[in-house]
Amino acid sequence: MYNYKAPLKDMNFLLNSMSDSDDSHDAALVLDQAALFVEKELAPINRTCDEQGCTFIDGKVSLPKEMSEAFLHYAGAGWMGMSMPETWGGQGLSSQMAACAGEMITSAHHAFSMIPALNMSAIRVLLKFGSDELKSRYLPNMISGKWLGCMSLTEAHSGSDLGLIRTSATPDGDAYSINGNKIFISAGAHDACENVIHLVLARVKGAPEGIKGLSLFLVPSILADNAFNNVHCIGIEEKMGIHSNPTCAINYENAKGFLVGDLNKGIKAMFIMMNEMRMGAASQGVGLSEVCYQHSYHYASERRQGRSLKGIVEPNHEADTLLVHADIRRMLLTQKAFAEGGRALNQYCSQLLDHVEGAGNPIADLNVDESNQLLNFLTPIAKAFCTETGLESSSLAIQVLGGHGYIRESGVEQLYRDGRIATLYEGTTGIQALDLLGRKVLGSQGKSLLLFTKKLHKLCQLEKGNTKHKAMINQLAAYTKEWPKLTQTIGMKAMRDHEEVGAAAYDYLMYCGYVALAYFWLDMSIKASALLADAQHDEAFLKAKINTAVFYFSRLLPRAESHKSALLTGTETLKL
Repeated sequence: MYNYKAPLKDMNFLLNSMSDSDDSHDAALVLDQAALFVEKELAPINRTCDEQGCTFIDGKVSLPKEMSEAFLHYAGAGWMGMSMPETWGGQGLSSQMAACAGEMITSAHHAFSMIPALNMSAIRVLLKFGSDELKSRYLPNMISGKWLGCMSLTEAHSGSDLGLIRTSATPDGDAYSINGNKIFISAGAHDACENVIHLVLARVKGAPEGIKGLSLFLVPSILADNAFNNVHCIGIEEKMGIHSNPTCAINYENAKGFLVGDLNKGIKAMFIMMNEMRMGAASQGVGLSEVCYQHSYHYASERRQGRSLKGIVEPNHEADTLLVHADIRRMLLTQKAFAEGGRALNQYCSQLLDHVEGAGNPIADLNVDESNQLLNFLTPIAKAFCTETGLESSSLAIQVLGGHGYIRESGVEQLYRDGRIATLYEGTTGIQALDLLGRKVLGSQGKSLLLFTKKLHKLCQLEKGNTKHKAMINQLAAYTKEWPKLTQTIGMKAMRDHEEVGAAAYDYLMYCGYVALAYFWLDMSIKASALLADAQHDEAFLKAKINTAVFYFSRLLPRAESHKSALLTGTETLKL
């Protein structure tokens, strides 16, 4: 079975050529170490952990032994605090670097990646909304990995509709007594740390109905005096994938909770964690496309079946490799285009996050408020599009391997099973689509969209004399004009019937995803072409980048047209 290799060349290309990062040398050293860790410690245990799964005995959850050991090494090396403030024990590195490391981890071991991702998201909530006392008590141990955070939202009757939450919070001295049941709580209980810290959405008696009455509470499994806090895991789910990450049912029985942020403002605080996890899910989608491409390419370069249609390529062998077949190359290039294009999109989102948080260099033509608005616009696109295309890449991996892809031995069927969850959690693709079109685009009167199309227009204008990329520039320029007009058309229809937003949302998001990646692919191809003149750069890597851009514009970007046609049909075509 193929062992994953971190795509360091592409990551360094993005950091050096596609961003204003001033720490590219340090980044290369850090990413080298991250690659060493994931290749030596995580990737080799992924299948074993999947086969062993988690155990639930007498209310106690245990991770596979190899996974617990790997986590101790991960935390001990300081990876948890990579982009966290030095004040609380972190390293203060950029979100761009953390995103690269996070992608490597999810490619190597999806189930493992969820534990630090949840914890780091919980940390960001406390940094922004936690009291000084909560920060002092919890942040150092969470950043060190001694304690780990999780997100506790879902209830049996309340999935995406958080306004239906019934878990209650009753004032009790300087804290609250939390009572209720939650389900689908990833890493809600396990033995990889001393204390699992739950961020719980609950309702105080007398609070307004719906999401406006929800508050956020920090509920530790173990209290400061080492007393058990009546946070009970009452079972773990049997799942399609991510077997070594426990999905828990949790009962809170008069558990002590501490208010995070303001009363009845829990959704505002929780969305910090949810948006962080949405970008984490986007990285999972990119990581899935990458590892599937690597598995597929490795297999196709060794497996010999048939002969090339243009004649025998390797006469000394009884058959040519799968790479001679055009349809195999189509599937491989699709995976590669989604992996590298999605990585560029995610890296740009990380740049925006660094700018918003004051941790990175200014971004040309954007103030902090505009960077924040653009990040909010791109987040649902990145989350939904990258996870959908990641899933397509995993399906293509099975297809490339044929029957061997369908059996456990190859490892790619696990990639599909593990990756399937990413389009579901942190808001399904349909929910991301509604958020994008309803809130982020129409809700801002198109301002967030125009911030992005302005970037597309600027690139096309700057490169209008670039003859090598003329066809791609013309294609993107056309979409730059069409995108706002298409949005306006949906907006006009929605004024007559709000259902038109829901009818158009999915196809609108996918349209946005294909056009957004076209921008990044054009930009990467232009920069790769410029670097080709420098003999110090990897010629094969740069030529492959340019070839993949051509493939994307020729074979994948046209999919945007079918999504445009579908979204314009409206509600009339959605009758059961």
